[in-house]
Amino acid sequence: MQKVVVHSATINRIALTAETDDVDASVLDLDLPATAERICARIKESAARMGKRGAVVAISGGIDSSVCAALSSRALGREHVFFLILPERDSSPKSGRLGLMLADHLNVEHLVVDIAPTLEAIGCYRWGGEAIRAVFPEYTDAWKNKIVIAGGLERGINYHKLVVESPDGRRQEKRLGPKEYLQIVAAQNFKQRIRKTLEYFHADRLNYLVIGTPNRLEYDQGFFVKNGDGAADMKPIAHLYKTQVYAMARHLGLPVEVVTARPTTDTFSLEQGQDEFYFALPYEKMDLALWAKNNGRPARELAAALEITEQRAELVYRDIDTKRRTTRFLHARPDLVESVDEIAK
Repeated sequence: MQKVVVHSATINRIALTAETDDVDASVLDLDLPATAERICARIKESAARMGKRGAVVAISGGIDSSVCAALSSRALGREHVFFLILPERDSSPKSGRLGLMLADHLNVEHLVVDIAPTLEAIGCYRWGGEAIRAVFPEYTDAWKNKIVIAGGLERGINYHKLVVESPDGRRQEKRLGPKEYLQIVAAQNFKQRIRKTLEYFHADRLNYLVIGTPNRLEYDQGFFVKNGDGAADMKPIAHLYKTQVYAMARHLGLPVEVVTARPTTDTFSLEQGQDEFYFALPYEKMDLALWAKNNGRPARELAAALEITEQRAELVYRDIDTKRRTTRFLHARPDLVESVDEIAK
């Protein structure tokens, strides 16, 4: 039987191995106590190396920020962690409620700041609305909207549709052109960048680290905003698949509502799942696809695991490669004309 290693070399010392040839949920099993201990040790090490007294974590009520918040509190002590809850006018009320629930559960100092006035002042809603009206001229601020991804698993080429809902509940959708798509997304990215500005303000004020919250799926596939939620001093769970983050949340004893919440973008005014906006599949299936891709499993094995055709599995693999290629710039440092060797050392 083939030995299957759950993680890359960076964490395979604590990964479980599965004596199986099958691609199934068991390949993502972890030694959760050992994993938590290792992450906490690395958080403490990072803070000490950077000369920081604690950590700032922006919490949204989502599973990733909740696990990062709990691990940071365990690593540094709750008195050395500061939480921010940063809603705006398109945020779901549930997100704020779950964020407050988590802060109370962990008994950590926290601050709620409504960033909508700032976003209004810099034109976030105006620029987004302008692009939406180019597609739906009747759209007003009383309507709701979201973007959904389509086409990639049928034709191998992704495109995007704009969905709008009028106050009477009537929905319409149209395919988005590149100009309107880019402007809407650019406007939405204001939200992540303003939140990060506040995180760094409080980190500077307290001499704390800023904790980034992407899981492995988001980090690998470029599902973050450069200089927005992609900016951080330390990213504790970037090596954990989303399935593993949920398992860690249960291990850490986080509130049931947090542990059972489905992942959303919480960016558009209409409720929107991450798979609906960006990923080819729901996270449970996407985790297996990414693991299979990372471990060199042929498309036929992924197809059997997901109960899809081999051709569709090939398209999933192609989509993973495409996202890696087109989002590589998000991970890149700024280009220099010449290396500054004294800093590079």
